[in-house]
Amino acid sequence: MRTETVDVVVVGGGVMGLATAWELVRRGRRPVVVDRFARGHHEGASHGATRNFNNAYDEDHYLDLLVSARAGWDALGDVDGEPLLRLHGLVTHGHPDLAAVHAGLDARGIPSAVLSPAEASARWPGMRFDGDVLWSSDAGVVRAKETLRELERRIVAGGAEVRWNMPVAHIDEHRDGAAVDLADGSRLRAEIVIVTAGAWTQKLLARFGLPRLAVTEETPAHFRPLTDATWPSFNHYVDPAAYPATVYGMPTPGEGVKVGFHRVGDEVDPDARPHLPTHQRALADYVREWMPGLDAASAAPISCTYTSTDDGTFVLDRRGRIVVGAGFSGHGFKFAPGVGGILADLTIDPTARAAAPFRLP
Repeated sequence: MRTETVDVVVVGGGVMGLATAWELVRRGRRPVVVDRFARGHHEGASHGATRNFNNAYDEDHYLDLLVSARAGWDALGDVDGEPLLRLHGLVTHGHPDLAAVHAGLDARGIPSAVLSPAEASARWPGMRFDGDVLWSSDAGVVRAKETLRELERRIVAGGAEVRWNMPVAHIDEHRDGAAVDLADGSRLRAEIVIVTAGAWTQKLLARFGLPRLAVTEETPAHFRPLTDATWPSFNHYVDPAAYPATVYGMPTPGEGVKVGFHRVGDEVDPDARPHLPTHQRALADYVREWMPGLDAASAAPISCTYTSTDDGTFVLDRRGRIVVGAGFSGHGFKFAPGVGGILADLTIDPTARAAAPFRLP
């Protein structure tokens, strides 16, 4: 077996793996990132043009992570003359505790305000509101495709590597390091291995005591706007008797307005994903009722995977010589620079700890 010794191995070249590798490069390390697919593939959870930069949280561990992530986005700066964050704002409405979210944002200096339904409807006539609305201007979308490209560029410019089309067969740790066996029969050895493999994490780390990671296929859709009205990003905590789950969405230039139910898809094997849209009739019904500025008959479904813990909390921890980041799907992309910083800390300092809710039991 051909064995290569490297500084650190990162398994998984989605946004979390690339963000972690970038953080390690910034700290003088030279990681090697390996991914089972080709650059730009659509088999995981990081592809596509946009991801929601949703800041409507009331839990301290997520708000603190949001602050560190926001600093990371600022550090990445402009790409092709435009910031990677498009801060067109976010509206949250429905049944959450808007006062708690407002207070959490205010405590961290993140701007937000509560609007009446009439004020919100006048500002965003393409949407319907039946209660108070929380508005935050420091939110919007991440340019996802450009983010992956820029992170890889910075990783390589810093002397590290990203190797595509390199499936991992096995990960193990030894007294003096860890090993990643690749499907081509070769092996990478390093002091630490970081696993950010999304839907494949459970398969690769079955012996490492992870919580259950459910892999689901989710199918939001883009809808065509009927006017040139301005659109914010949005969260709508709907009546569960009327619709299957919370609704989220955002404008995607050139594709329409993305609308989806959060975490309603069927569990799937990531290696045998059917790529079949689900809940499309309910999604069109929602758009017809709540988003009069969209053509409810124009849905263009999108398929992606979620990989989720049972309670939706991220996993950020270290066991021995294995560092793991998992369970991000549905609301992780925006946190990537902050997650990368935590996973880099865990890699470099064996005494480092993520916030308690993110740790393994």
